[in-house]
Amino acid sequence: MNKQLLLEKRPEGLPDKDTWRLVTSPIPAPNEGEVLIQHHYISLDPAMRGWMRDRKSYVPPVEIGEVMRAGAIGKVIKSNNNPNFNEGDCIVSWGGVQEYEITNGENCYKVDDALAPMPKYLGTLGMPGMTAYFGILEVGKIKEGDIVLVSGAAGAVGSLVGQIAKLKGCTVIGIAGGKQKCDYLLNELGFDAAIDYKSEDLMEALHEKCPKGIDVYFDNVGGDILNAALTKLRLNARIVICGAISQYNNKNDVVGPSNYLSLLVNRATMQGMVVLDYANNYDKAAQEMGMWMMQGKLKSREDIYEGIENFYDTFLRLFSGEKMGKLILKVI
Repeated sequence: MNKQLLLEKRPEGLPDKDTWRLVTSPIPAPNEGEVLIQHHYISLDPAMRGWMRDRKSYVPPVEIGEVMRAGAIGKVIKSNNNPNFNEGDCIVSWGGVQEYEITNGENCYKVDDALAPMPKYLGTLGMPGMTAYFGILEVGKIKEGDIVLVSGAAGAVGSLVGQIAKLKGCTVIGIAGGKQKCDYLLNELGFDAAIDYKSEDLMEALHEKCPKGIDVYFDNVGGDILNAALTKLRLNARIVICGAISQYNNKNDVVGPSNYLSLLVNRATMQGMVVLDYANNYDKAAQEMGMWMMQGKLKSREDIYEGIENFYDTFLRLFSGEKMGKLILKVI
């Protein structure tokens, strides 16, 4: 039998358990040219909250009654004459929150789980890794000597952004919530400084730890932290808008930056980025990041929980901060 999580309604504010419905149905059989994939792990990402909204975005919303969209990795257990995938192949796909997936192979790609464990392909070698790589290098345009500020710095994307910036010769300051996460940034990932927004006055901490200002701000959270970062811009600074997790569950209007005139004064740029725009170059990024991983220069952490039936409680960890690194749901 196949367990699937279907979108039941569009949430207002933080989703509740009734947002989704767990159903069980017979495992489908692949038609000609299709494959049956058994998922092993499912990726949980802040972007999933946006995909539930019925409004213009970079991808269509998940429709009511559809399987909840999510990245997944698993093995082909049956192929019905698909020319690209064979039984036993390890596949990364947009298969959604379900145990089994039928696909013709569109938007799927094969990976080697002998080179890296499956969860790594949902984290460092997956969408978060690609987001960090292209976001800081292509959009942030970092160069040696830059001062880089990263919010959500202990998360799947932010932790990689900071490490890549360090590899490129930058000074890196991370913003995270709680002593444990800040210690992780400093002692394991090699950040130069960390700001605990839960216990420190943000403006005072920015003045203390970024006394010369910042050249690049990589934003994962939006809201008050983005507004504060704008006061520390140096001439020709770059702001990368990757996410705004502090705003995703707002019932009222999104809180925007009142300090935006700093962009004018400092001739700075603020640019949004969506990782799908760089899909043609994923291979290049994965090769370079894989090399850094093998050399011990790039570290990551996966926070893994088990069972589709535990999806809701695990999903909430994205917004409560009760996770470290990449959040993943283990299916089998």
